Amino acid sequence: MRRRSIGFDFGTTNSVVALGAEGRSDMIHFGGPHGVDAVFRSALCFWQDESAKGGLAAEAGPWAIAEYLEYPEDSRFLQSFKSVAASSSFDTASVFAKRFRFEDLGRLFLERMVGHADGRLDDRPTHIVIGRPVEYAGGNPDPALARTRYDAMFTGFCPEIHYVYEPLGAAYSFAARLAEPATILVADFGGGTSDFSVVRVGAAGDTPRCRPLGHAGVGIAGDRLDYRILDRLVLPILGKGGEYRSFDKLLEIPRSWFSDFADWSRLALMRNPRTLAELHRLRRAAVDGDAIARMIAVIEHELGYALCDAVGRTKRALSTDEKAQFRFEGGGISIETEVTRETFEAWIANDVAMMEAAVDRALVAAQIEADGIDRVFLTGGTSLVPRIRRIFTDRFGEGKIEAGDELTSIAHGLALIGMEDDVATWAA
Repeated sequence: MRRRSIGFDFGTTNSVVALGAEGRSDMIHFGGPHGVDAVFRSALCFWQDESAKGGLAAEAGPWAIAEYLEYPEDSRFLQSFKSVAASSSFDTASVFAKRFRFEDLGRLFLERMVGHADGRLDDRPTHIVIGRPVEYAGGNPDPALARTRYDAMFTGFCPEIHYVYEPLGAAYSFAARLAEPATILVADFGGGTSDFSVVRVGAAGDTPRCRPLGHAGVGIAGDRLDYRILDRLVLPILGKGGEYRSFDKLLEIPRSWFSDFADWSRLALMRNPRTLAELHRLRRAAVDGDAIARMIAVIEHELGYALCDAVGRTKRALSTDEKAQFRFEGGGISIETEVTRETFEAWIANDVAMMEAAVDRALVAAQIEADGIDRVFLTGGTSLVPRIRRIFTDRFGEGKIEAGDELTSIAHGLALIGMEDDVATWAA
């Protein structure tokens, strides 16, 4: 008898859960302030509340966004925190003077997520299959550290934990569409990572149906494309490229300020007394102190989510139109400018080249040439960016490209894998 399983796609931007039972998997839908949805935003919002444990209350997903939008300056809004899972430089996040390790944030996120599942996750199956990227985000990522943190995050949620590469989950989901054997390339584009797997799909009824041949990944995805927009349109107004006075010298303002500001997982954490005191000192020493004052205002007024939303709207608009308007106002900043798709594609050219190199590595690992790929399955929100899609149409031909279920295919496939007799065969 096949066991019941949970497939958990813990994403940088969104998380999705599927419940596997009796040979099928069904999406778990979560209640939100605007209705139910299978996609749960990977975000947390904190606020001070004397009646809450430790004086600090928290919410997750769409409820976190709703809390933030109602009381932005009294909140701390964290998003994309998965991107620091493999970072040894990340120790704790300070939120209202309370320190949280990665696993603390993760467990809190899970707790709130379960609470919005209308009871469907209360009676948990015996095991959970969790997706993980082929290559983690960040500089010099440490997969062993990420595994330790994930273990600590999910222990208590299910007694048996398995980890499977995210594109393999998507491959298993896609295989359900195929009637004939095929060699497929799955490309999964998330918020923090882009992952590629070559998989041989057997005939219907074969066990196992899918056989992994090779994998590759790169820690570049949707958040990096967001950064390119932010870097070109916003950071120069906040002082990037400017100078400050140090005794009798003029020095460039350290770029680390802007890399932290442009990282959605770190921006809200800059709102702490020490960082703000350092920024005020920099403002006084800067040649253009008003620019640094604008950065301070964005941080103090908790405008990170609004800025992220403005960037995301522009990126999505450029996926369907040849030009789009970027608009952002707040913290002394008022920007309204047109961006063309051609310009955006020039900004992301180096990132695309690194993704293309990862596709090459996946083919080499699988010991297969491009013409040996029968189908290409694209998944993840960033796969909708036209320049990303052209990586595959140019190489494999439009006729081989398929897409769909961009946000749910991984969880669906992970739950199906969890119903196999030997889940460990798929282990990353």
